[in-house]
Amino acid sequence: MEIAFLVGRFVLGVYFLFNAFNHFSQAKMLVSYAKSQGVPLADIAVPGSGILLVLGGISFLTGLYPTIGVIAVVLFLVPVAFMMHRFWGVDKQTMMMQMPNFLKNLALAASALMFLAIPQPWLFSLSF
Repeated sequence: MEIAFLVGRFVLGVYFLFNAFNHFSQAKMLVSYAKSQGVPLADIAVPGSGILLVLGGISFLTGLYPTIGVIAVVLFLVPVAFMMHRFWGVDKQTMMMQMPNFLKNLALAASALMFLAIPQPWLFSLSF
């Protein structure tokens, strides 16, 4: 079980860091899309959400400050689900594209919250 936990942490950490990289490398496109979705202060929200992904990804990978890491990814995932992946009140094709992403974000947020039930410090965690 310890190895499974470590593998899960690694996969999630890399997933969040990969998405953070995309936030910064594709910032112009993401800001434009966020603006089209009505996100307020998109020029700040996109890099800000990228920072949340970096914090969460590093936390999951290293085990450092796991509560902060969980909070960071939940603060990213839940608002993004509701602002960027609205599947209600749209045409059927858009609904079919957005609904899986909306549900994925909520499922990832729920799985992140479950990490709070694991005693800290996590196994195989770095510490200062």
